[in-house]
Formats: sequence, structure tokens, C-alpha cells
Amino acid sequence: MTETPTPAAIDASTQAGPAGIRLVVLDMAGTTVADGGLVERAFAAAAAELGVEPGSAEHTEQVAYVRATMGESKISVFRHLFGTEEAAQRANAAFEKAYGELVDDGLIEPVPGAREAIEAIRADGRTVVLSTGFARVTQDAILDALGWRDLVALTLCPADAGGRGRPYPDMVLEAFLRTGAADSLDQVAVVGDTSYDMLSGVRAGAGLVAGVLTGAHREPDLRAAGATHVLPSVADLPALLEGAR
Repeated sequence: MTETPTPAAIDASTQAGPAGIRLVVLDMAGTTVADGGLVERAFAAAAAELGVEPGSAEHTEQVAYVRATMGESKISVFRHLFGTEEAAQRANAAFEKAYGELVDDGLIEPVPGAREAIEAIRADGRTVVLSTGFARVTQDAILDALGWRDLVALTLCPADAGGRGRPYPDMVLEAFLRTGAADSLDQVAVVGDTSYDMLSGVRAGAGLVAGVLTGAHREPDLRAAGATHVLPSVADLPALLEGAR
């Protein structure tokens, strides 16, 4: 079971700040992609697959847990909620199917200015990687729906990094190793909208760990989890990076 990050568990004092950032690892849903609460809608399908009644106390408690753990690998969330691997896999399959159908219905869009921010960061000579807690099939559906297949050098889901998603540092480290874009981890920026995004960046030793306020968690939660910066939106990230040159 994953522990929720606490201020006592985090030491952000070693974070180097924006200067010298060469690799930027960006979260998707809530950070670069606006999905209008589709995670909770898809979770309703997952809960129904396991026989959890909508409106029941159990369902309410589970939705609260899903909200609190936004950013974590979805299969890890379902393992916690449903106990057995078989039940978790059933829930995960139902979730991915429901979320993919919502994406196909055109219910996602880029966070305003996200594509332009990514293009500006790349034009400035930095490498951008998009990461997610979703399975690859869902990530690909989002990329296709937005026309983002060729937008970045690399996209990662938990399976691409050995199966562990956030709050573990594995996807950040995988981006560092695969791209070869940075000489050291203090040249890496991690950007997301959840406490788990922040914690993964801190655990990886990233030089910049930035929260954005377009998604699941608010500034106090992001700061408590180790954010070195909190921005209104990913659209503000190029200016932060450029201002430190």
C-alpha cells in the first residue's frame, strides 16, 4: 500500500531550481490534458464491475480515495481498493475501457496553452517527455484524440518503467535514461497537478519539481509533497524556465 506523502517525509532543500534544466517530464491528465473529471466517471464503471453500488457508503469512500491518489498508477489504486489481483485487474480493465470510450466521444482537450508551452520548451532546446498513470492503451487514445503522437520525444506509462507508477520515481528515471537529454538529475524538471507527481520528482532527485493548479490538488498539498514551484498552469512553465537562464 502506498503511503500518502507528508511534509516530514519530504526535503525539498536540495532541489536546484530552474537553471540548467535540459529534460522536462510532464504529467498528462490535469497538467497538459483537461479531462473534465473523466477519471471519476470511468471509476464508476470500474466500481460497478466489482458490484459496488453507486451512492453507497462504500462507493463514496472509494471515490474519496481515488481523488486523494490522483496521479498514482490506476492499477495500484485498484489493488488497494479491491484487495485481490484478480479483482484489481477486472476493475482496471473496466476503467480503461470506460475512459477510452469517453476519450473517443471527444470529452478531452488540451489545457489552454499546453501544446504551445511544449513547443516553446522544445524550441528552446529542451527535451519533453509526457508521462501518465494510465495504461498504455489509454495514453495512446489520449495522444491520438489530441493529435499529439509526434509532439514529444517520448511518452511513458508505468509499464514502460517496470510497472511502478507514481509516487515512485521510476518513470522520471526512465525518461532520464532513455532520452540521454540531461547529464545529471538536477537538470530534470518534473511537472504535474498532484502530490504524487511532486513526490515522484523529489524521490528522483529532480532539480525542479513544479505543481500546476489546473488539476486535482491545491497549492498546500503540492507544497507539502515537495513542490519547489507552483504555477497557475503549464502555460506558465516556459517563462519559469527561460527566466532562470
